Amino acid sequence: MFTGIVEETGEIVARERTDDGLRLRIGADEVATGLEHGQSISVSGACLTVEDDVEGEWFEVFLATETVERTYLGELDEGDAVNLERAMPADGRFDGHVVQGHVDAVATVSTIESIDEDWFFEFDLPEGYDRYVVEKGSITLDGISLTVADLDTENGRVTVAIIPTTYELTTLSEKAPGDPVHLEVDVLAKYVERLLEARFE
Repeated sequence: MFTGIVEETGEIVARERTDDGLRLRIGADEVATGLEHGQSISVSGACLTVEDDVEGEWFEVFLATETVERTYLGELDEGDAVNLERAMPADGRFDGHVVQGHVDAVATVSTIESIDEDWFFEFDLPEGYDRYVVEKGSITLDGISLTVADLDTENGRVTVAIIPTTYELTTLSEKAPGDPVHLEVDVLAKYVERLLEARFE
């Protein structure tokens, strides 16, 4: 489990296509320290498993075909940046919200606006996902725990306000309209929906 509080951005330093998927080598400073084979790590919101690592320099993850098809990680090239977060320890501080690292779909940046020191990002949600989003609720975009500032259900769009620290420490500073982002809606909303469906079946 993760919290959506990005620890640092890493860089794709190598990629290798295989018959079963894609292997990525990701360079990182803080996050690569202490990683071990088999640990979970969030890479721009996708929960992946560490396969190999060189202490404090880089680590490798493997993306199965399902992950490649559901995310945009397969489109990344060497030099591209990704958001990184290690799995939350049992005794750790819970600063974000419950993030599983299970990417639901890929959303798209529609507009970016700078107002004073803040940034407002608007995203086009894939069809049907706006029902899991509520104003002032939580949403995960590229592994970042964010609060919904505005929801346009008519057009299927969500707006979030980004403070300078989040803008500078994550890949959002490199995004432009039309770029993809990984979407994970609040898992509590999905559980509530399933319980209601079961009740009225």
